Amino acid sequence: MPEIKLNVIKPSVNNMTARVFMRAAGLDFNENDVFGQTRTPEYLAKAPSHLTPMIEMGCLPQGALWESCAIMQYLCNKNGLDHLYPKDPEARAMIDSAMFYLIGTFYPYLARATYPALNFPQYPGEVGYSDADPVTKEHARMAATEALAEPLEVFRKFFIGDRSFIGGAKPSIADIRLAATLEFLAVIDYPLPAWAKDYMTSMEEALGSAYSEPAADVRGYISYVRGQR
Repeated sequence: MPEIKLNVIKPSVNNMTARVFMRAAGLDFNENDVFGQTRTPEYLAKAPSHLTPMIEMGCLPQGALWESCAIMQYLCNKNGLDHLYPKDPEARAMIDSAMFYLIGTFYPYLARATYPALNFPQYPGEVGYSDADPVTKEHARMAATEALAEPLEVFRKFFIGDRSFIGGAKPSIADIRLAATLEFLAVIDYPLPAWAKDYMTSMEEALGSAYSEPAADVRGYISYVRGQR
């Protein structure tokens, strides 16, 4: 029986990140779709955050771990996956910085820009979550959409530069997180710059079915949503 139980909601790019990673890393795991179950007493007893992706492993202090980047970092450290998360302090610092920048800066913009179209709930305190009128909500969504260009350019110029990936010649866990995140932009027909399109193509070519299989679930959901308009 696999040591790792991975709980996921398949249309999510956060979950896609962990799903791609597990496959690319060649880890033995059992994938469990918990759509509609994350608020149940059983799930909350394991993950009071009610978040996915979430892994269950008996060796963890609380038996569970959520947040895609934390999951990847932990499993790389545990299994010596240096090709995805190098031990060299400087290389690792860049990978960590790219992931934290994505989570702290890029993803909040992306969520505000795409969640309304994806029919995902927005976060308390956001304009989209409030009782503001539709015009005000759309104005806020467009402002977030316009703000995406700056962090995208940071990834191109600073984190990738003249290399193929953030990880250099081969994808790292930061690349898995970034490429998966970019998938959501299709739902708003965001005009990705040429480098980003090439980057996503290179990621899928480098990782093969480890990427394309989880990506198919996200893309399928986006196609479904677009078809409902």
